[in-house]
Amino acid sequence: MIRTIRIAGFGGQGVMLTGQLIAYAANMQGLYSLWVPTYGPETRGGTANCSVVVSDKPIHSPVFQKSDDLLVFNEPSLAKFQTKIKDNGNVFFNSSLIKRAVDVPHANVYAVPMTELAQSLDKPQVANMVMLGAYLKKVDIFKEEVILESLKYFLGAKKLNMLPVNQKALCVGYETV
Repeated sequence: MIRTIRIAGFGGQGVMLTGQLIAYAANMQGLYSLWVPTYGPETRGGTANCSVVVSDKPIHSPVFQKSDDLLVFNEPSLAKFQTKIKDNGNVFFNSSLIKRAVDVPHANVYAVPMTELAQSLDKPQVANMVMLGAYLKKVDIFKEEVILESLKYFLGAKKLNMLPVNQKALCVGYETV
């Protein structure tokens, strides 16, 4: 098993954290993973993307042309990466910010209003967790407790009080698709 994942959006939307969570959770489940961030000097507000490779065997290269899964948080990211999906891949897009019809004929496409749903929780900064929840439901690689342990690790002691709202955001995303 090898799965390639690309996550893309504006800096500040939690693109990197989402990728790190997936990679860390894979390691916690005994899988191999690589996380490669890509962003310019303008991390907040500029474009950012990361790639994650998850495998049950050692990974020899983090580079891939087309991904199995694409999680896009904004319109410019969709425009850039929507043609770089494998046949029968998955495209999860932020329908709160991407208002046009998303047509990727050879892929499964899921609209996730991640921004709106996060705002309904009064915490817009957990929008990435809404998207991650939707992704986790459809891909079904990770155990829920592993994702929560990974989230605790990345929140750290200082932000552990954010765990309940992040957990709620994951559940809301899970229920959306």
